[in-house]
Amino acid sequence: MPSFRITLIIGSLRPGVAPDSVLSSLAAAAAEMTIVEASDLAVVAGAPRAIVRFTADDAAMALEVGDHVLAAARARVEPVSWQVTERVKARWYPVR
Repeated sequence: MPSFRITLIIGSLRPGVAPDSVLSSLAAAAAEMTIVEASDLAVVAGAPRAIVRFTADDAAMALEVGDHVLAAARARVEPVSWQVTERVKARWYPVR
């Protein structure tokens, strides 16, 4: 089954949201629809970046999962930008 991921650059947290709850809530949102392979939080160029990797049958399903994760993110943070990508061999390509 193909592997996809959603990468979100996080702006500010919503009031009352604990920073350590954000990544687990995003992974849980994805897990409501599919199998989550991994999740990670990194700081790149001074900005927090959440990554949730998951499986999906095709690009259309991956975009649905991405939209679901994005909706969950908006309840806790202000996403600055996001992108759903597909792994093909060792590279990640944007899903359109």
